[in-house]
Amino acid sequence: MARVSLLVGGIGIMNIMLVSVTERTREIGIRMAVGAKGKDIMLQFLIEAVTLSVIGGSLGIAFGVVGAKLASANWGWPVLVPMLCVVGAFVFSAVLGAFFGLYPAWKASRLDPIDALRYE
Repeated sequence: MARVSLLVGGIGIMNIMLVSVTERTREIGIRMAVGAKGKDIMLQFLIEAVTLSVIGGSLGIAFGVVGAKLASANWGWPVLVPMLCVVGAFVFSAVLGAFFGLYPAWKASRLDPIDALRYE
C-alpha cells in the first residue's frame, strides 16, 4: 500500500513540475537567452521538485507524529517514534522528488531558447 502511495505522490510531483515547465517556457527562454546553460535550468527545476517533495514529506512526518501522540493519549498505547525513521522518511522524500523531477528538469533544460521565447 505504501508503494502505491509513493508512486502516486511521485507522479503528482512529476505532473506539477511538467505544468510548471510549460507555464514558464518564456521565462526559461529568457534565462537561456541571457546566458543560462541547460544545467542551470535543470538544477533550478530539480531544486524545485526536491523542495516540493521535502515539504510534503515534512508535513507527512508531522501528521504521523501528531497522530501517534494522539493515539497514545486516547488509547494509552505506548508510542515511540525513532529519529532514524524520521530522518529516513525525510531523506527518502528528497530522493523521490529528485527522481520524479528529473524528467521535467531535463525537458526544461533541452528547450530551444528561440522557440521558448516565441511560446505563448
